[in-house]
Amino acid sequence: MTRQEATHTQRIPLNKDRVLRTAVALADTTGIDALSMRRLAQELDVVPMALYKHVANKEELLDGMADAVVGEIDPPASGPDWQRVVRGRILSARRVLLRHPWGARVIESRTAPTPAVLAYLDSMAGSFRDGGLSADLTHHVMHAMGSRLLGFSQELFDTSGPSGPPDPALAAHYPHIAELAATAAHDEGSTVGGGCDDQFEFEFALDLLLDGFEGLRRQGWTSARAKASHRP
Repeated sequence: MTRQEATHTQRIPLNKDRVLRTAVALADTTGIDALSMRRLAQELDVVPMALYKHVANKEELLDGMADAVVGEIDPPASGPDWQRVVRGRILSARRVLLRHPWGARVIESRTAPTPAVLAYLDSMAGSFRDGGLSADLTHHVMHAMGSRLLGFSQELFDTSGPSGPPDPALAAHYPHIAELAATAAHDEGSTVGGGCDDQFEFEFALDLLLDGFEGLRRQGWTSARAKASHRP
């Protein structure tokens, strides 16, 4: 940075928005584990104590970063097709988290939903309700979707390893797992080489869920009726 650039940077007033934007950019570059108040202060060319006028501590910084990331998700589209509206919003959330790979981890680590996350979830619930789902069904839909509403999901295991035929020992002991691994390994169109196509798998599950929710809506599903049918 030249002296002129440094002087210009110092003239930019420090505020919470600038602190958060810089923290997000720094996490994108160095990873969330490398982010510290001291490192952030260096990036902003201020003393660390200056940051505490805008964020009380690192946890509050992470809260703000989570909100900044969620704030990048596109607003809901207009139209009567609730599945298209919800699907588009969730895939927008996924694109945001792919831009900020640390985002899902930070969102999951919050002990309570941050304001932007709450606003997003409230809006998503509103999209389900606008689509004709009852409050009862929407409640259970939100549980079923879980983190998928925010564009990420927890996989059972990592399938992005090297391609090739399954290990013979694995096939002998776990024939069905080996069969699935061979199927993934032969997926020439996979975006991750020999492993599973993460984007396809995410959209496959998302579409299954949305179609299932629409089927329940048409049936007039209620939790009371479902619970009654499961009683001995």
